[in-house]
Amino acid sequence: MKSTKVICLGEALVDRLGPIGGDPAVDQHIQDCLGGAPANVACGLARLGVDVAFVGCLGTDKIGDQFEDLFISRGVNICGLQRHQTFPSRIVLVKRDLDGERTFGGFEGNHQSGFADHALQIDALKESWCSFASEAKWLVMGTLLLAEECSREAVAWACDKALKDGLQIAIDLNWRPTFWNVSFEPDSSPSKGICSLVMTFLEKATLLKLAKEEAYWFFNTADPDQISKSLPKRPSVIITDGPNPIRWLLGNFVGESIASSPSSIVDTTGAGDSFMSGLISQLLSYPLNLKNLAQAENSIRFAAGCGALVCSREGAIDPQPTYEEVEKFLLSFEQE
Repeated sequence: MKSTKVICLGEALVDRLGPIGGDPAVDQHIQDCLGGAPANVACGLARLGVDVAFVGCLGTDKIGDQFEDLFISRGVNICGLQRHQTFPSRIVLVKRDLDGERTFGGFEGNHQSGFADHALQIDALKESWCSFASEAKWLVMGTLLLAEECSREAVAWACDKALKDGLQIAIDLNWRPTFWNVSFEPDSSPSKGICSLVMTFLEKATLLKLAKEEAYWFFNTADPDQISKSLPKRPSVIITDGPNPIRWLLGNFVGESIASSPSSIVDTTGAGDSFMSGLISQLLSYPLNLKNLAQAENSIRFAAGCGALVCSREGAIDPQPTYEEVEKFLLSFEQE
């Protein structure tokens, strides 16, 4: 088994994509794609040649089997993968507009009984931790597992253990209202209680990635420097805004970078996760004590290229690029 450099902790699920301009709950043709932000990041890192482990919970169902096969084929360490005997793997309904932009429209199946991703068990996590974490440098996670007490307890333990062992923690805020309450509308803002709960985890971050609207919801500003100064660890902060410029504070350097764009956008699902994969892969080579602005700019540029390439095809995992494909794309992007 290869030494793990990055641990990705969180959900693995199926994105059920509806037809462009349609509704996956009622319209055909639908397409099921394996996804979930931490699973996407793990697969993206593996595609870029990084040794990575995935920690999460799936059902003992066909989806769980497909994920196991996928992780194994990509070379992802699955010693921390749990399988739940009762709860099924989650299927998320994803609507896409005519420009490929997506919104999340709830879940397929009996969501009242629960889904496996929110059933991550702390005791099993403690038992398996040493089998994949002994040489890890980063813990990468989202915030969706914080919505349920069981998985929130496991995530809290993992964060504390990572900090004790000297790992850096990267968090993608990734606000998805329906994971917290299925009655919430897809564009609902977080309550004060949810903001307060999530903030206790953001305070542990070395690196924080969030969308512009999430920045305003949780911090009332989209200034990366202000957000960083509001948190005790003064983390690096990346703020994405769709096709608009990326605002960032990386180490001691601040900047604004143009988001790369493929020739055609088919589906934006997983673009932010591919960005995170690209960024973490760069920070393994250039730690957050970056020596100059050029290193910071190149890291953001590479990450943006990873995100752009995922938008050129359907799904979040299949289109993920290799290191060589990103370099080739960025070279062609510069020559336009």
